[in-house]
Amino acid sequence: MKHARLSLVTAALLGMMSTSYAYAAEEAAAPAPEAAPAEPASDFTLTTNIGFFGQYVFRGITYTNDRPAVQGGFDLAHSSGAYLGVWGTNVDKDALYGNTLEVDLYGGFANTIGDTDFGYDFGFLYFYYPDNDKPINITDGRRTESPNTLEVSAAGSWKWFTLKYSYAVTDFFGINNKSFGKDIGLGEGDTDGSDYIELNFNYTLPMAINLTLHAGHQRVEGHSMGDYDDYLIGISKDFSVFNSDGWTAGLNYTTTSGADDDWYVDAKGRETSDDHVILYLMRTF
Repeated sequence: MKHARLSLVTAALLGMMSTSYAYAAEEAAAPAPEAAPAEPASDFTLTTNIGFFGQYVFRGITYTNDRPAVQGGFDLAHSSGAYLGVWGTNVDKDALYGNTLEVDLYGGFANTIGDTDFGYDFGFLYFYYPDNDKPINITDGRRTESPNTLEVSAAGSWKWFTLKYSYAVTDFFGINNKSFGKDIGLGEGDTDGSDYIELNFNYTLPMAINLTLHAGHQRVEGHSMGDYDDYLIGISKDFSVFNSDGWTAGLNYTTTSGADDDWYVDAKGRETSDDHVILYLMRTF
């Protein structure tokens, strides 16, 4: 907001015509009071986001079975490059062992290399399911291992490109001999050591439209039936509503290649790895 200032000399001439010239000149020459020192900028930045999505798709697999998802979280970043966050979404109980909520806890350190266009990011991501519903053993119907999963990751970036590698240090969403059996043709052993590699491209088109391209490969340790590739193309646009910034609307299309239809199905036998279109509206503030 702009503020007009009226000098003491002008005020004296307009409102106090009888004041002597010497007095007015003395007032005009008086030094202005010193401004209070500015508050030092904080090294921490806290942002919040909330969004409404046509469905929740993770690495090409739908976890809401084409139903809407409400998603949001908090991000705390430090000027050094350290960050910590929490994010949540609803999931369909038939898609993930009966769980209805996913909460992701993540953190790490990200920065650029000097004044170059190169950057790096080392972090962790923990998938947590508060319902604590576990996979059911295919052979005897018992609930077995927790689906909670911890991944560590490393990423390198250059301008519009980011290459990222994620490694599971726990069983991958509860998959092991106890949950999937050993002699039924679905692989054998624990799934810690599963990994995911992805290449992402982000570019701003004319009219400030954001373009996102993604390709990834998921490998499930000891269970090759779970291996597949996934792809995404998306566009989005940032905008303001009544002078309120931070809004984004977008459209994503995802698909997979090599995903086994007998593996990637929900509890009711519905395929979860087919093509998906996701419309979304979100705000960051």
